[in-house]
Amino acid sequence: MQEYKLFLNGEWSDSVTGETFEDINPATLEPMGAFQKASLEDANSAVDSAEEAFESWSRTPAPQRGRILFRAARMLEDRKEDLSRLLTMENGKILEEARGEVQEAIDMAYYAAGEGRRLLGETAPSELPDKFCMTVRRPIGVVGLITPFNFPIAIPAWKMMPALISGNTLVLKPSSDTPLLAIELVKILNEAKVPRGVINLVTGEGGTVGAALVGNKKIRAISFTGSLDNGKWILREASKDIKRVSLEMGGKNPIIVMDDANMELAVDGVLWGAFGTTGQRCTAASRVIVNEKVLPEFQRKLEERAKRLKVGSGLDESVDIGPLINGGQLAKVERYVQIGKDEGASLTLGGSRAKFLPGHFFEPTIFTNVTAEMKIAQEEIFGPVLSLISARSLEQAIEIANSVAYGLSSSIYTENMKNAFLAIEQMEAGITYVNAPTIGAEIHLPFGGVKATGNGTREAGTTAINEFTDLKTVYFDYSGRLQKAQIDTENESD
Repeated sequence: MQEYKLFLNGEWSDSVTGETFEDINPATLEPMGAFQKASLEDANSAVDSAEEAFESWSRTPAPQRGRILFRAARMLEDRKEDLSRLLTMENGKILEEARGEVQEAIDMAYYAAGEGRRLLGETAPSELPDKFCMTVRRPIGVVGLITPFNFPIAIPAWKMMPALISGNTLVLKPSSDTPLLAIELVKILNEAKVPRGVINLVTGEGGTVGAALVGNKKIRAISFTGSLDNGKWILREASKDIKRVSLEMGGKNPIIVMDDANMELAVDGVLWGAFGTTGQRCTAASRVIVNEKVLPEFQRKLEERAKRLKVGSGLDESVDIGPLINGGQLAKVERYVQIGKDEGASLTLGGSRAKFLPGHFFEPTIFTNVTAEMKIAQEEIFGPVLSLISARSLEQAIEIANSVAYGLSSSIYTENMKNAFLAIEQMEAGITYVNAPTIGAEIHLPFGGVKATGNGTREAGTTAINEFTDLKTVYFDYSGRLQKAQIDTENESD
């Protein structure tokens, strides 16, 4: 079995613990390799390396940093198919989706590289003569990046590329379920000539390595994507050192289907939104709120299509749904299916582990007669489980959509412009799609949510630069005399 290393100060290194863990292919249950179980000492060494490299990297002109990221983007493009197949084996998602995820990393690398010539500030007129006012962006320092299993190369790229172009140095801690794609990304950035110490990677347990990053006083910012409970803990702990924290913590995303919707289009969107990535997206559509006039027709068409979805290994390009990431997630989905039954919802499709397959496979599952207060309609399941909820009107549908703790993505299918704009205005979500499912974010636009989904920050787009820079306001007085803002201007007005 191949053994993979930590990446510390430009070198691939063993953990001081001498311990490793296995990364398991969720479709075959075969090991992908052995990975270092990093210690507190390893994590601190990674931070020290990043701190030492910060001064030189932050002083490197941003366009030069951009050239390195352009080089990495081209390498990602050249290796797209190999990376996609590796991603499918490590994560389980079907090959078509894996290719899309690698493309997302490519797109982010190109986008961030271009920002090297657009780290924009602003200028404004001064209230005093012979005085110039502007803002400039400065890197934060050493940043800690903690990423989940469900997008093992795209989310690290979403965080790393903007952090790097902004002049920060970093320590990346990927999910222990999918460390291999993060390692491959770091290899590419290293080949692209990112200087020694700028990027560091530690693998291992979140309670050890992740906690070490959050607690290290040299880390100036934490960017985290993961569960609500872990995000709350990070926010509490990081506040002790006044660290900047960016959190993305999931969703319980609704699709509203109105009685005037294009029914075939809505069914297409719900199938993709609910069962794409086996439901393991923070933007997955786990609730569909359907106008009662069209609910019977919609349910019939949806179930007919869902029955034809093929479950299996993502390397088989005829497959629609791959495995869940691990046995714990499989058990969690089973537990929620039982909760749905106990609450009185009607299980009309699926509800069981897929038979005759060795991995963590679960059938596409649909519940009907679901009410808004049921746990299966309130809590994030992170699996291929969909709840159909009836609504009398758009107003009630929006009320149901907003009745959960989260507020990441949302969608409405309608041919009525007024319905669309009411949904955009009133649904409590960071993202709203019209006549499209809740998944499909593009990297040049802000990504993030409201309520329990996050803490107000946004990833991607120009907001990615906001996440990883500080704004400095500069006043340049060339008058040759003391000028007093507010005071001198007040005297002049008199």
